[in-house]
Amino acid sequence: MSSDNERVEFDDVQNEPKEAKRSVGVKDLLNGNIFSREGFSSQVPYFLFLALMAVIYIANQYRYEKLVKKSQELQIEVKNLRAESITTAAQLMFISKQSEVAKLIEARGLGLEESVVPPKKIMK
Repeated sequence: MSSDNERVEFDDVQNEPKEAKRSVGVKDLLNGNIFSREGFSSQVPYFLFLALMAVIYIANQYRYEKLVKKSQELQIEVKNLRAESITTAAQLMFISKQSEVAKLIEARGLGLEESVVPPKKIMK
């Protein structure tokens, strides 16, 4: 089998510890070392997705606030228009009374007179 003359040498191979995971500190963030890590670069699409979602969320919030503000303005305008409508209807009812119409005709001097003969119904 093996002869005594053969000498097998074994290299003393020690497992080199893999690069220990370092915690991310403020210093790494400020000097940009965090962006050069492999773990970060594989997560870039996820971070971009999160940034896009944040922008959409903020835009949606501004849009909602704008709609609420416009809704409140329209409610105030509806209240004002309703009050104006009621006032106009009351004035129209007052002006269209028979006594008021007679006063207006006399004041403007149109020369019209009220009929003293009641209207007759025509039968076929």
